[in-house]
Amino acid sequence: MPPARSLAAGLRRHKAFVPLLLLLPMILIILFLISPLRSIPAVSNAALRPQRTCDYAAGGWVPDASADSQLRYDRACKEIFKGWNCVANGKRNGRALFRWRWKPAGCELLPRLDPHQFLERHRNTNIGFVGDSLNRNMFASLVCMLRGVSGEVRKWRPAGADRGFTFLRHNLTLSYHRTNLLVRYGRWSASPDGGPLDSLGYKQGYRVDVDIPDQTWADATSFHDVLIFNTGHWWWAPSKFDPIQSPMVFFEKGMLIIPPLLPPEGLDLALKHVVTFVNKAIRPNGIKFFRTQSPRHFEGGDWNEGGSCQREQPLSSEEVKEFFSVDNNSTNTEVRLVNQHLMKALEQSTFRVLNVTHMSEFRADAHPSTTGGKKHDDCMHWCLPGPTDTWNDLLAANLAATERELD
Repeated sequence: MPPARSLAAGLRRHKAFVPLLLLLPMILIILFLISPLRSIPAVSNAALRPQRTCDYAAGGWVPDASADSQLRYDRACKEIFKGWNCVANGKRNGRALFRWRWKPAGCELLPRLDPHQFLERHRNTNIGFVGDSLNRNMFASLVCMLRGVSGEVRKWRPAGADRGFTFLRHNLTLSYHRTNLLVRYGRWSASPDGGPLDSLGYKQGYRVDVDIPDQTWADATSFHDVLIFNTGHWWWAPSKFDPIQSPMVFFEKGMLIIPPLLPPEGLDLALKHVVTFVNKAIRPNGIKFFRTQSPRHFEGGDWNEGGSCQREQPLSSEEVKEFFSVDNNSTNTEVRLVNQHLMKALEQSTFRVLNVTHMSEFRADAHPSTTGGKKHDDCMHWCLPGPTDTWNDLLAANLAATERELD
């Protein structure tokens, strides 16, 4: 018989072993969590994360070393307006412009529009760009990308468009409807018999009917399945609508608005009526976007004051703040002022916002500048190829997301 003390020692050893048994599962769990998952190739980290929609509005530009071998279209595309063809016009950094990719904050790179996939996905679809020359900039970029893989096109002017193309193999139509204010306007002169405005000192200007769509796009809503609108630059254009010599004079329901409105107030009223009109007139299941304002990058004054844009690299975040701060009241603050009015008008609407502003604010390097064929630096339009290609990447991503929502 073993001594009694040996049994007691065995019991003590057993009691000491019980906590170890209880700790063992916790140790195994910790080891599992800190060990790499490479031994389970079927499950990726991305698959373990919940899927979310990426906010493409915030982020930064990163260099793309593969850009030269993956040109999206070249300078030979005939739809590029001559002044925007920066490579052909010899802009010093023309080829460097498309060596940058937009990287949204906290997300992967913004996917590049695949022209083959875009044509297939949008068979039997009509897509219309409605707005000023910055929307033509965007339209031309998309046309060039698609023509690079599908050359059988019919050129025509659907639904009052300024220009348009149908890609015949896919029955996809793209068109551009030029309109500066979205609403109807034309020259105005005071009546010989006088009137309310005449008594206030108004002799001539531009009559703006805030509740009547411009005829260039009034029929576009019933023709297109997808519409991309913009406006803004012309509402802040004193060289065209001089507040003294040729002011905007606003009418509603055919009646002069008294007291007279300033352009920002007129823009609010015009946007209200445009949103209402489009909502009523758009085709069933039609998709409507409003593109935010495109920034200008004049330094040293405005376009008619000797301003220029000679930079060859994107701006830093600090430089963007300085360029566009509303508090600074600088030449380029128009972009954020216009956006304030757009967001106010679209807040309760069913328009989808195509937010290109912040990504474009960095790109002071991407305007035609002195190679734009004008008597002054063009620091408003964009080189093609250039940042508007990324706008179309954003459009394609938003269309794909919209289709998923509707499925």
